[in-house]
Amino acid sequence: MAADNIDSAQVVLPCAEPISATIDFFTGHGFKVRTIMPADHPRMAVLQGHGLTVRLQVGADGSPGRLRLLCTDLTVAHESTAPNGTVLEFVPAQQPLVLPALVEEFVVMRAPVGSDDEFGEGRAGLRYRDLIPSRLGGRFIASHILIAQGGPVKDYVHFHNVRFQVIYCHRGWVRVAYEDQGEPLLMHEGDCFLQPSTIRHRVLEASDRMQVIEIGCPAEHETWADPDTPLPTGRNEPDRSFGADGHRFVFHQAAGARWTPSRFAGYETRDTGIGAATDGVAGVRVLRPTGQPVGQRQPVTTSHHSEFQFHFVLDGAITLQRAGDDAMRLQDGDSFVVPANVVYTLSEPTADAQLLDVTLPA
Repeated sequence: MAADNIDSAQVVLPCAEPISATIDFFTGHGFKVRTIMPADHPRMAVLQGHGLTVRLQVGADGSPGRLRLLCTDLTVAHESTAPNGTVLEFVPAQQPLVLPALVEEFVVMRAPVGSDDEFGEGRAGLRYRDLIPSRLGGRFIASHILIAQGGPVKDYVHFHNVRFQVIYCHRGWVRVAYEDQGEPLLMHEGDCFLQPSTIRHRVLEASDRMQVIEIGCPAEHETWADPDTPLPTGRNEPDRSFGADGHRFVFHQAAGARWTPSRFAGYETRDTGIGAATDGVAGVRVLRPTGQPVGQRQPVTTSHHSEFQFHFVLDGAITLQRAGDDAMRLQDGDSFVVPANVVYTLSEPTADAQLLDVTLPA
């Protein structure tokens, strides 16, 4: 490998879980976090300081040492071993986005009752509850994210390499700065962001008990820090495209949004506009029953033929029944994923019931 093709180098160091303790040690000695993944349960972090880049890797072999060299114009990774046993890893500087094969599964997750113990420690002090433990083979992730104590968030300017990522505010409020989207944006309950791939952003502050729902594809993706990009940038370019797919940023605000008939009889929908911004890759809507008296609402029996269908109960309650199974009464905070071609029924929604409805394609 020619020396002029090497973009940068990382010293790989083994690390035990939880990785946060080791990160705190390094940041306490002047290092800064540059990359971390996955966000909900970090197992890798890249830190820089004092002219050195360190890659903390859970499960890495600590002897001999390894140097990771990020190279331009390289498509196939390979290794070379020095006489002293040090291994040089030559890898592409820009890793292609890999979509794992979809492994479909019917998933129902219940909301925690009276405790935050189900929320694990994640990136930047955020706490995560996994809504799809199997990740459907690594294809999708859905997270219920909590900030228990409001105020400033210890976040940094960063971006993701993703196919799709959406943030829906379930409770409270959060203020976020986005690249080329003007001044920081205040998201309230019911509002929604589409974060297109590579858009720089930073969470600034949040209310007590702030909760958002985040859905992304693929499940595990890198979070890259970008300390050289100040936010806000001083520009407002709402039609700018981002990432390899050219998707646009979306800030959907619930206040004043229009409700229209949905694909489910007896329900109406509030569309976030994400289907248009992703050119049909993904759709994000909110569903609620129309105004008929509760006793006159007919059950909806349906199925789909899509790649992905996810629902989160935002308010109220509704009954879910998969064909051949017992009915399940779902409450605020419960969620479910339905595979393609599985027949299921929604019935008995309360008057205040609302469901987050995420589908790929739109």
